Amino acid sequence: MIRTLYIRVVLTFLAVIIIALVSSFLVSFMIFQKELKDIQIKEMTTAAEDMIRVYQQTPDKDQDPFMMNIVKLLSFPARIYNAEGEVKVYGWTPDKKGQGVLPEHVQQVLSGKPYWSEHDNEIKFGGLPFEYKGESYALFIKPTGQNANTIIRLFFTILGLVLGIGSLCILIAARYLVKPLKVMTKATKRLAKGDFDVELQMKRKDEFGTLAQSFDEMAKELKQLEQMRQDFVSNVSHEIQSPLTSISGFAKALKLDNLVTEEKRNHYLDIILKESERLSRLSDNLLKLASLDSRQHPFQLQTFNLDEQIRQIMVVCEPLCKAKNIQMDLWSPPALKITADADQLNQVWMNLIGNSIKFTPEGGHILIDIRCNTEEYIVTIKDSGIGIAVEELKHIFERFYKTDRSRDRAINGNGLGLAIVKKIISLHHGRIEAKSSIGEGSTFVVTLPRVFSTSDSAAKL
Repeated sequence: MIRTLYIRVVLTFLAVIIIALVSSFLVSFMIFQKELKDIQIKEMTTAAEDMIRVYQQTPDKDQDPFMMNIVKLLSFPARIYNAEGEVKVYGWTPDKKGQGVLPEHVQQVLSGKPYWSEHDNEIKFGGLPFEYKGESYALFIKPTGQNANTIIRLFFTILGLVLGIGSLCILIAARYLVKPLKVMTKATKRLAKGDFDVELQMKRKDEFGTLAQSFDEMAKELKQLEQMRQDFVSNVSHEIQSPLTSISGFAKALKLDNLVTEEKRNHYLDIILKESERLSRLSDNLLKLASLDSRQHPFQLQTFNLDEQIRQIMVVCEPLCKAKNIQMDLWSPPALKITADADQLNQVWMNLIGNSIKFTPEGGHILIDIRCNTEEYIVTIKDSGIGIAVEELKHIFERFYKTDRSRDRAINGNGLGLAIVKKIISLHHGRIEAKSSIGEGSTFVVTLPRVFSTSDSAAKL
């Protein structure tokens, strides 16, 4: 079995060349067959006329030597018949049975009519009449086949040279063509083993160059995905390990310390409950992200009032605002109808408004502004909180990213809220932007289409 592309290319080239040459020869022979036969008859006629002229002009005693010389010179064996049937042979070897000169052929020529014998579309011999000293004679000549043999040898020599030189050229060309594939195969095996530091660096500008460039881009993206996967596993492990450590530590303290006071016991139990809730939130958020990332994530579309939904979120968050003396206002036209997944958008507003309350100090202010045009709703949530550094803005929607890692425990978050928000908005064909600076608060701008289609979401996924 031929398994390598290199051998296949070479054999395919040779097969194509051979088929092309043989087909060209056969087609050309069929096209020029009549013309070749006419040329052969003309050539034999000219040779016969030269022989007749020599025969007529040569004395009797010198006719046979001269005729032998002329036959050798012209390469056409000859026979001369007289009226009595006598024959003189000049270089004419015995014929195969059924292909020789017959008496009726001689009689036809002696009567003054030329004769040409054809077999398999080839002139075997021909006869011409002539007069010598008042008597009728018939001259028969036939080709020796030397010219045809020479042409055939020339053809096969050319064929052999074409195949030989062509094979050498295709061997070199095939190596040039197959070499990039071998390089890509080795690189693919490295990728399969987890080595993503692969770069082909091909300078070619053909299809292989384009493929190599795409391969390099794929390797870079896979490397980034692998780095993201490692970071994700590391972050999840860290987020899980922290509360587990706290739960385990305080549970052991309760078990080993028999003299613990009731006040400390309740404090330890509160910490265990708090860390358990933290684990529960982390689990819920991971499940939400996994569901949103999957193609089978369900969309329950319904038409509802966007402004009313945000007001309900504000009512739910009102106790948190009162606890920190934060004023929260909503500016919006009434009855803003939107077709979307209400539960998912409810998660968006809960996370964004909850973050604003969390990072806004006591006595601060949160403003929610809803505007609309013919196709979209634009929701702006602006707070007077601690703000976000400009260099960190491009990372805040990444999973497990926290802008203030020194306050993770105080903030009580896991860095998944904004990632969930961005994913939900993206699935609704919307956009989210963040503007902020340290000490000047943060502004989140969410743009959503008025009508969302599940078919559009499936195409996007």
